[in-house]
Amino acid sequence: MRAKISFTFIALTSLRLTACQQMPFDAREATIDSVHHALFSGLTTCRDVVSSFLARIEALNDRTNAIITLNPRALDQADVLDESLAAGNATGALFCVPVLLKDNFDTADMPTTAGSLALRNLRPTQDAPSVTALKNAGAVILGKANLHELALEGLSVSSLGGQTINPYDATRTPGGSSGGTGAAVAASFCVFGTGTDTVNSLRSPASANSLFSIRPTRGLVTTSGVVPVSYTQDTIGPIGRSVKDVAVALTVMASTGYDPTYNYSALIPPSMRDIDFAASLTTGTLKDLRLGVLKGFFSTSNSSEVTPVNTAMTTILQTLSSSGATLIPIDEEIYNATAIGAALDVQQYEIRELMDAYLQDPSRVGDIPRTYTDIYTRKSSTNESNNDFLVIPAQYSYVHTALTNSTSSETYIHRQHAIQNLSLSLASTFTRNNLDFLIYPEQKNLVVKLGSPSQAGRNGILAALTGSPVVALPAGFSEPTEEAPVGVPIGMEILGRPWSDEALLKTAWQIEQLMKVRRAPEWALESVEVKEYNAVPEVVPDRGNVDGVYPLGSLGV
Repeated sequence: MRAKISFTFIALTSLRLTACQQMPFDAREATIDSVHHALFSGLTTCRDVVSSFLARIEALNDRTNAIITLNPRALDQADVLDESLAAGNATGALFCVPVLLKDNFDTADMPTTAGSLALRNLRPTQDAPSVTALKNAGAVILGKANLHELALEGLSVSSLGGQTINPYDATRTPGGSSGGTGAAVAASFCVFGTGTDTVNSLRSPASANSLFSIRPTRGLVTTSGVVPVSYTQDTIGPIGRSVKDVAVALTVMASTGYDPTYNYSALIPPSMRDIDFAASLTTGTLKDLRLGVLKGFFSTSNSSEVTPVNTAMTTILQTLSSSGATLIPIDEEIYNATAIGAALDVQQYEIRELMDAYLQDPSRVGDIPRTYTDIYTRKSSTNESNNDFLVIPAQYSYVHTALTNSTSSETYIHRQHAIQNLSLSLASTFTRNNLDFLIYPEQKNLVVKLGSPSQAGRNGILAALTGSPVVALPAGFSEPTEEAPVGVPIGMEILGRPWSDEALLKTAWQIEQLMKVRRAPEWALESVEVKEYNAVPEVVPDRGNVDGVYPLGSLGV
């Protein structure tokens, strides 16, 4: 009912559209509600909404290098939706909402490359179920965003898409691996975007770009049709500029329900089926919440990269306490993100088998490698040596392990047992301290500079291994500098027990309204002339700032 409009209303709208000059739709900081208000009050058309975002991408993408490709059918889809609007059939929670996908989501009308030159010819013949759900809800898929190649790190640099730049500080990365999505959402290139998360990859770009995201409980949203990394750790979700937009997007993405190709979805409890995560957002309260503060997820050093994070978190914690929440320090030695990741991360044991199955699926056509090993060993079409992939030095060990190990490894089996013990320990921490949620900074330090060897200091591994739901939200900014005119964004995480996604979003909404932290990048508030497009403009990613597409010999493969 929320998007249904009457024939009488449409008739009046049509009169207004012909009787007065329409103002171009303003895409800056647009939300789902603002798009719908403009459409349903007759202020704009779906084609104009889509054109406004395309104009921003065409004019401003060179500042972020966030976009890999645009959907050539986006304007056609907008025209179809305008016909529905005129006919009184404007239904769907995401009616005419422009969305960008991380370029590891399968789409039948665009390549799915995962940022890799080796996969530039990969053409899925069907959409991922989550993409189908977005389209069925009325979303217009604008295109694909850059990512860290194959989603294997947090720097958001790839052999196909180049280096994505943080829109708040052009000397820094945008987090990752969903950094193209994060930068694009922050710059108002779409209303919201999708990301994947194997360790930190939804929450890192949210933190680095003053955005909101949710890594849902493992199983809530099927990962089918998404380039895989880890069956144990992978999940997908939305990144947006408000909690409400994230909640609406999650509702749609989770509407696929049980998926026989994704066994974790069998765990969805009846209470979580067909749930509207946005419906109850305003009913939460911070009063009497018991929040465990993970001391081991903070850095105790004092530096220009760490101190701003601790300062922002201190302000957040003090405000939460003043609002009636009870803070309980949690200083158990087990909660050390670096140690947990080094000891228990299993993605490098699972990726080869998963990628082999993904690449060999007959629904994916094109001249592409058909095994994970083939990505790193087959000859380039233009060179004797293989230059079709990017592996930064910090990933050498990862790739070696992935090429030579599997789920039959004794180390892998040991780690899976240890993950079960970690999950039990986490449940014990919640029960022993009577906690509602855990809270901590997403990253102990500011998002790293361009050229850094890795995205150090992130805390996402706990949720990734235990399958717990976690919301990332803005916590503050560092002091403004010449490089960062409004400061570098700082984010935090709130982690809950499995299937507490709705309660997490309600708490995040309360914090959002209380703190009002989010600010747009300074240049993203510039207005852009909206053109009358006959076709979707071409956007070519800038690979000139890739600092190394490493030759085969570098890996010793």
